[in-house]
Amino acid sequence: MSECKTVEDMIRLMSTKIEEMADSISDQEVDLFIEEILKANRIYVMGAGRSGLVAKSFAMRLMHLGLKSYVIGETITPAMEKGDMIVAFSGSGETKTIAELCETAKMLGGRICLVTSKSDSRIGRISDCTVVLESHRDYIKDESSEFEIKQMKGELKSFAPLGTLFETGAMIFADSIISAIMIILNCEEKDLKGRHANIE
Repeated sequence: MSECKTVEDMIRLMSTKIEEMADSISDQEVDLFIEEILKANRIYVMGAGRSGLVAKSFAMRLMHLGLKSYVIGETITPAMEKGDMIVAFSGSGETKTIAELCETAKMLGGRICLVTSKSDSRIGRISDCTVVLESHRDYIKDESSEFEIKQMKGELKSFAPLGTLFETGAMIFADSIISAIMIILNCEEKDLKGRHANIE
């Protein structure tokens, strides 16, 4: 029973932190983020580790909305062109692989939107729009180091380890963006269901 109590307490604590994150989000940043999505020809998403899974989930929902979305690194992802955009999920804004891909996309004429907890970062400095999610990240002396390495070494310490709060918050944020776009596009759930995978 004590273990269940601990889990329940962790859920409540995480919920409180996510609520604090929601309170800290800038309406202006969110409005610009949605504007960039709606004006883009195509939307490419990416992230490393669990942030990458959030990115994939976001790409799926964008597709369900009828928007052209792709996951960077997949075999069927087409070449980026001017008028396309990248949505990068990176808590630190410094993840080396993601930063390098953003820099390449920028050179190709793509626009960059960053979802992060650190706007003053390598990716943040080249982004056309940035949404900051306060996530109580663990302090990392060198945030340019690959996040996965920090995970494997167990160098990150918090009650929700390894960036969990950022990733959980980013997932909720991404789903909330989908809900907001549904309202803007006057889109209903049945419209999304029509684009849902039917070969499963």
